[in-house]
Amino acid sequence: MRHTWTDKAVHRSRLRGCLLAGGLGDALGNPVVSLSRHQIEAKHGPRGITEPVTDADGVAVVTSGTQMSLFTAEGFRNGYVQVSERGIDGAMSALVREAYLRWLDTQDHPAPPPVLSADHRVGRLRLEPWLYVRRTPGPECLSGLRSGQVVKPFAEPSGQPGPVNPGSKGYAAVVRSAPFGFLGDAPYAFRLAASCAQLTHGHPTGYYAAGAFAAIIAHLVAGESLDGAVLLALRELARHPGHEETAEALRHALDLAAEGEPTAEKVERLGTGRIAEEALAIGVYAALVPIGSPRVPTGSTQIPAAGAQVPIGSLQPEDDITARLCLSVNHSGAGDSTGSLCGNLLGARHGDVNLPWHWLSRLEGRAVIAQVADDFATETSQADRR
Repeated sequence: MRHTWTDKAVHRSRLRGCLLAGGLGDALGNPVVSLSRHQIEAKHGPRGITEPVTDADGVAVVTSGTQMSLFTAEGFRNGYVQVSERGIDGAMSALVREAYLRWLDTQDHPAPPPVLSADHRVGRLRLEPWLYVRRTPGPECLSGLRSGQVVKPFAEPSGQPGPVNPGSKGYAAVVRSAPFGFLGDAPYAFRLAASCAQLTHGHPTGYYAAGAFAAIIAHLVAGESLDGAVLLALRELARHPGHEETAEALRHALDLAAEGEPTAEKVERLGTGRIAEEALAIGVYAALVPIGSPRVPTGSTQIPAAGAQVPIGSLQPEDDITARLCLSVNHSGAGDSTGSLCGNLLGARHGDVNLPWHWLSRLEGRAVIAQVADDFATETSQADRR
């Protein structure tokens, strides 16, 4: 299918928005991740944290969630190139795993290690000095990647525990999965994200939450509304055994959003965000609930027509984005993960045009994050001409 220049510009904006807004939410929630809501309010005032906290250099630092999202995008892009040029679809999950091994290098070394015979040490991200720092990586990510376990390419999720950390459903596998939706192909995104989640997290809810999140991102990239995207992801989940925890969490988020005026108490009714389905539910709720503006349509039970386009920037002014990100992090729990997921959703839905520049200007790695999104968009545009 040939795409117009406008289609390509919209696609690029959505990918940029997804990664940049995810980074903003991550950086916003990072300083309060170990605090209760009451501690957050005592430290930052009755509204909680309302803008990213910067370090001594004026930088709002991100966590391992943003780091791994970037390597997901790089690995997925490499796999996409192989599929487009050589038709080697089965290599996709292996190339994503190699990208995660490059991330693991950033956790084990102070600077890029020598290539030697390590096939995975390719690409530009491994050369970025700012990535060579530990930002509270999940222990499952470290142990899972060190296990040497591989996954079957594009195996349908079975609902059975995976081979690595079979009891783990921590949020890390969900937070890194947004780029799997960048092609706008939701079934493909669901399957690939669920498969790659099992490199580190084997609990069915852990990998189903990753798959559902990637599917939601894919629907948003394709132009669906957020509530429509969630309903479509629920339909995909229903095809797989053992999906109930993830589906219940998403439905809870939709029900709370339909109640109207958001509160921190409602956020905490969804959990702490420290496990996969709770993090996903909080991110969806904060991105979807009406926040003092009739311009944001929510609560619809109708799935929009396939391919219906929502104009970027038409509904989501800058102050609404910041309010939603603040809602997503001001709770007793993993504010970095829930902020990141909320940001990914908002950016994929509305693009990068209304992201707050006074926040973006301080975001760690901003230029690299944008470049990763642009590289992916450029590659898909080139494939369109082949």
